[in-house]
Amino acid sequence: MNMLHLAETGAVATRRRAMVDYVMNRGNVEIDELVTRFATSRMTIHRDLQALSAQGLLRRVHGGVTALPNGIAESSMLYRRRRAMREKKAMAAMAASMIVPGDVIALDDSTTACCMVDHLATMGGVTVVTNSLGIASTLAGMPSISLMALGGRYHPIFDAFFGLMCEQAIGALRVNTLFMSVSAVHGVNAYHQEQEIVKAKHALMRSADRRVLMADSTKFGSNALNRLADLSEFDVVITDDGLDPAIRDSLLDHGVTLQMACLCASNAVTPE
Repeated sequence: MNMLHLAETGAVATRRRAMVDYVMNRGNVEIDELVTRFATSRMTIHRDLQALSAQGLLRRVHGGVTALPNGIAESSMLYRRRRAMREKKAMAAMAASMIVPGDVIALDDSTTACCMVDHLATMGGVTVVTNSLGIASTLAGMPSISLMALGGRYHPIFDAFFGLMCEQAIGALRVNTLFMSVSAVHGVNAYHQEQEIVKAKHALMRSADRRVLMADSTKFGSNALNRLADLSEFDVVITDDGLDPAIRDSLLDHGVTLQMACLCASNAVTPE
């Protein structure tokens, strides 16, 4: 987690999450309105906005604050940690069932990959390669896991490392399985909002013998700026059983190997 997250108490984090939602719903808000809405001082509001602006969630303007474009805000770690968690946990359980002792796996910076960490705690002899600071920080406390953290330029919005150094480090490695996610799936193509993240994900894909894409059902039919890959480039695509049947059938018709995690129980999985 980045230093802003570490510094936040539970009450502060809760207020700031509510503030992001409030501003995103309205587009732009004046400071005085936030003071009244959150029953706190102007100084506290200014501190909150400074932190949220540094995380790339909001943009400060004279006398107030505005929401960033949806694609930017939705790419942030703070936003992603809160959405579709039930679906992510179900997909993470299915993905973790594919890992065996002795495997070398790669986890990207996605919050879905982050949900796999709890399952790794009970596995021995697994090596994990990741560019996610949050994942690396958690795994560092697990003696049964061999951790390889990828360096590069740290991006606090994503709580992960990217850039040339990161891509070169990935290129020197070979992993059994990559587990990753994306911002959107449209047709049979996966997309991501951020170009630099696409480059890192491409490097991870090249390093893996097996590629597993995890995308919850709400991402299908949506758009993001940069095309990442055709779904046929993944050995398995994991989603949840909330996926529209028409989309499911279309993917199967295109030869996509689809597995659907059951939402009726957090650890139930249903291969398609």
